[in-house]
Amino acid sequence: MHAMDAASLMIRLIVGITLVLHGWNHAFGGGKIPGTARWFESLGLRPGRLHAWLSAATEIGCGLALAAGFLTPLAAGGLLGTMVVAGVIEHRTHGFFIFRNGYEYVLMISVILCATAVTGAGQASLDHVIGFRLSAVAGLAACVGIGVGGAALLLLSCWRPGRAEGPAGDAVAAGTARSADETTPAAAP
Repeated sequence: MHAMDAASLMIRLIVGITLVLHGWNHAFGGGKIPGTARWFESLGLRPGRLHAWLSAATEIGCGLALAAGFLTPLAAGGLLGTMVVAGVIEHRTHGFFIFRNGYEYVLMISVILCATAVTGAGQASLDHVIGFRLSAVAGLAACVGIGVGGAALLLLSCWRPGRAEGPAGDAVAAGTARSADETTPAAAP
């Protein structure tokens, strides 16, 4: 295995599995889908339950595909979409640093996803086995088109900031909203 193939494999495994676990946590950790749905609703993403399932399914499915190197630029695009949505609806207003809930984390993952779409999955991948390979330009275009295009469509059609209602909306207004990762069934309203 060449050095570039080994590097691609390491990046795909770590980023892919990290996002699988992130999606798994949205679905089955903390507050599970109901908690994630409440959190999404508090951020203005409607309907929260649908988006909780879509987010979890995208992160798990595309994360597994990325880790396996299967249709890599397309999988990277799906994951990029979740990072763009998260960056816009939650992280951008908090500045750069992640310790302040800023966009540092989603930016780094987004750049890694785009770079992976440019380089391709390498030889240690299902893409290599099935003969799937896009040029660097086509890989980047597919990733950005799916990710940014899909995120833009979702945000335009489903994101209504500042219209949160009920206890979750009150928490947002007070600056005390908690992420789905922190929500527990006992803390749910």
